Amino acid sequence: MNAGLLRLLLALWLSLLAAGAQAHHVIGRPSYNLNEDSNTPPSIQMETQIGDYSVTYMVFPAFPRPGEPARINLYASRLSDGQPYQGKVRFSIRDSSWFGGNEETIGTQTVDYNVFRQNFIVKREGDYVITARFEADGQPYIIDFPLRIGDPAPIGTIGVIVAVALALLFGLNLIHSRRRLANLRIRDAHEEERGA
Repeated sequence: MNAGLLRLLLALWLSLLAAGAQAHHVIGRPSYNLNEDSNTPPSIQMETQIGDYSVTYMVFPAFPRPGEPARINLYASRLSDGQPYQGKVRFSIRDSSWFGGNEETIGTQTVDYNVFRQNFIVKREGDYVITARFEADGQPYIIDFPLRIGDPAPIGTIGVIVAVALALLFGLNLIHSRRRLANLRIRDAHEEERGA
């Protein structure tokens, strides 16, 4: 086998190995151990269209914890020409439970390199809704997005509703079967009296 062909095959094999290594690169550190200044991917990233704007928001760190700092990054650009929104954005937070408390403003931010950055700390774990508000061309824009602080509950709201419904069905079935048994006993007693 000639040396040129061998070198070509070796180079091809090494380039295939290198391509595979690039495709499977891992940062190598767990995201739960990072803070809001981390360069790892956010826990939530969502894009939406609202009115004349395309809005993207991200929440850092990957798993916000109660009492620890976190950050929201929001990008807003006009759909027609892609120009970033240059005004102010007001951020607020509220508890997302059915009996949630009042909405609390966490800050108003101006644009910084086409990004609105809002730091915040939530003291209690639970499910929350973050609201971002801004006004452009006389039109109000309101974006709500969910946020979980801390570990999720083992049984969510839907799980509780299903458990209560199953308990009610079981209880009604038990009451119905006891009534049926009592009616059968009464009927048997009447039949014995007639037979005697």
